Amino acid sequence: MTKPILVFGSAGQLGREILKLAGDRGLQAAGLTRREADITDAAAIARAVAAVAPHLIVNAAAYTAVDKAESEPAAAEAVNSEGAGTIARVAAAAGVPVIHFSTDYVFDGTKTGPYVETDPIAPLGVYGKTKARGEAKVRAAAARHVILRTAWVFGQFGNNFLKTILRLARERDRLRVVADQHGCPTSTMDIAEAVLAIDRLILAGQPAWGTYHFAGTGATSWHGFAEMIVAAQAKTTGRAPPVEPITTAGYPVPARRPANSELESSRFAATFGYRAQTWQARTAETVACLLARTEPLS
Repeated sequence: MTKPILVFGSAGQLGREILKLAGDRGLQAAGLTRREADITDAAAIARAVAAVAPHLIVNAAAYTAVDKAESEPAAAEAVNSEGAGTIARVAAAAGVPVIHFSTDYVFDGTKTGPYVETDPIAPLGVYGKTKARGEAKVRAAAARHVILRTAWVFGQFGNNFLKTILRLARERDRLRVVADQHGCPTSTMDIAEAVLAIDRLILAGQPAWGTYHFAGTGATSWHGFAEMIVAAQAKTTGRAPPVEPITTAGYPVPARRPANSELESSRFAATFGYRAQTWQARTAETVACLLARTEPLS
């Protein structure tokens, strides 16, 4: 009997998507929420791994409130850095490989062109710094690891930019969105596919450990992303409020964002045989899925 995949952070947008796809594919997967296994509690993590006996651990738990992290650095550190290290140590002790998610925010955004895995990191804020330290702890604790840096994550579950824009398009007659930050919107559906692609190589005895970039195909600005979301929902709702481009300076927030968040994902595609769909296609698909629901966008 095949051992399951164990997903920490199963209540989040990414954890839920991974478990959904695994279930759709008939794969064994177990998910644990923060209440069931807090990744800042080493004993709880060890008990969970012993009880489930997985063949792969996926750490989808993270402190992702980028602006709030500026005033809660200890909370962000506990999850993104210490928690990541704890999961890696427990995984290594149990002889189980681990997939850990990181972020474009480990870069400062000053590069011209997409970031590759070997580019030097230089995080701007607390969130990015804690994620960078988490990467280092995973590398140090578990030789058998895959770190996936991703960006601008959206999907049908949890809270994200796409769902916020859908709500604002319903409530407002005009939207104002930052146009001088660029990146690759990435669907949770594609990230879940990436996890299963990694798992296939592990099960085949052909693992490729290390750090990889994985993001949606194509790049845009937050403004361009919002325009696509509004256009997609207008086909169903008939509402098409204009989306006004603004500068980063015109939308002050506590945490600095990288101006360039583009990630080059070719290395992942060459290694694991999967490339994300275009962000436009996944955006249209996600909007259609959400608008077909009867419950609120949450």
